[in-house]
Amino acid sequence: MGKKSDRLQMLLAMMRSLATTGLLVTVYYLLPLASAFTAVTVVALIGGTVAVALLLFWYVRVIRRSVRPTLRAVEALALTLPTFLLLYAAAYYLLQRSEPISFGEPLSRTDALYFALTVLSTVGFGDITPHSQLARVLTMGQMTFDLILIGVAAKVLTGAVQEGLRRQSRAAAASNAT
Repeated sequence: MGKKSDRLQMLLAMMRSLATTGLLVTVYYLLPLASAFTAVTVVALIGGTVAVALLLFWYVRVIRRSVRPTLRAVEALALTLPTFLLLYAAAYYLLQRSEPISFGEPLSRTDALYFALTVLSTVGFGDITPHSQLARVLTMGQMTFDLILIGVAAKVLTGAVQEGLRRQSRAAAASNAT
């Protein structure tokens, strides 16, 4: 494969990743989040988190078999990370709507997304803080899953990329030997 083809594939992967992230954010802003934070919200959050984990592990198979495993790993992160963040942003938004004292200030969808990203990045500016016990539990849950997601994603995706590259090397060596 030539350098021009590699650059084109990299550009296409970046465009797919940006488009995927853009689509996910658009869906987040368009979803009719008019209900309150209920047990259904908790089940949806847990189900969504499990779905993100399953998606990540499905991508491992894709990455291992891919001609360009590194690009597939980037695409995997471009789908799983925003999905995870948007799940928590939606939960924070719904919690604020049903229990206005949950946070130090009212949260718009953008504020909820900002808070979810702030928690993920561990920046913690302190401008938005969880006040209610439920908001604190939800935030602690995100912190825990953030650490797991980052650790597992780094380990699993790196391993999948390395396996894909080893597979390519073996295939190239076998074709050169014949």
